[in-house]
Amino acid sequence: MVYTVTFNPSLDYIVSVADFKLGFTNRTDSELMLPGGKGLNVSMVLGNLGFENTAFGFSAGFTGEEIIRRAEEMGVKTDFIRIEEGISRINLKLKTIDGTEINGCGPKIGQRALEELVEKLDVLKEEDVLVLAGSIPGSVPDDIYKRIMKRMSGRGIKVVVDATKDLLLNVLEYRPFLVKPNNYELGEMFGCEIKTREEAIPFARKLREMGAANVLVSMAGNGAAFAAADGTLYDTPAPVGKLVNGVGAGDSMVAGFLAGWLEKKDYMHAFLMGVSAGSASAFSEFLATRKEIEAVYRQMTRQ
Repeated sequence: MVYTVTFNPSLDYIVSVADFKLGFTNRTDSELMLPGGKGLNVSMVLGNLGFENTAFGFSAGFTGEEIIRRAEEMGVKTDFIRIEEGISRINLKLKTIDGTEINGCGPKIGQRALEELVEKLDVLKEEDVLVLAGSIPGSVPDDIYKRIMKRMSGRGIKVVVDATKDLLLNVLEYRPFLVKPNNYELGEMFGCEIKTREEAIPFARKLREMGAANVLVSMAGNGAAFAAADGTLYDTPAPVGKLVNGVGAGDSMVAGFLAGWLEKKDYMHAFLMGVSAGSASAFSEFLATRKEIEAVYRQMTRQ
């Protein structure tokens, strides 16, 4: 069984504005509202690929209820902890200016709610997969991923971490099964700029030396690089397609990799499934369906 954790889920309000002008009233050309947050995105794509999973997280207020409603409407099994004060965040994403977004801060998560989450994680057993993905609210201790991994240690649970800098670096001593930085995050960790797959590979290997079993580096239009637990190195250019919506592409890559690994226990297949899922979501208005992912996978295996 796969479980995901989203500490700060959101309603993603994705809009396009044909001629955006700063300082003026702008009107949308299209609008889309989806449940968001990295862990939830992983859950949704895993579900699209036919893998049952449970999404853990926190919700507050009317936005929290709507996140849960929409996620379950999309087939995700949720087990969220309700926070009594505040509201879950709304993230505004302007897709006509790639990378432009305004993200809310989310509710304050208290110590008791954190303890309740940790207690929920005790249901995991050997060979289960736990995905820790995304940012954490300011009210949550910045070593929370490390605390969770310490608690999971020695139980045969495969932990995936998709997070930035210290959140990721602090967990390496507990040997996560997979980490997935993008090239900008990888460069930030090592104080350099990484533009090519060739430049990414030595640093992916370095993260393996520091404790990660598998390191998958997403590089948007430049493809991806992968340092596998058996020492094999892989890289591939990005599949051919038109960028429609980059939101959730990295999370889709995590989901695709996990699906590929759980299917065949083969690193090459898992890598190609990860790249296919990430690209298929980038080429789609929504998170990718199984049919869309399989179409990109066929393209990649014909190269």
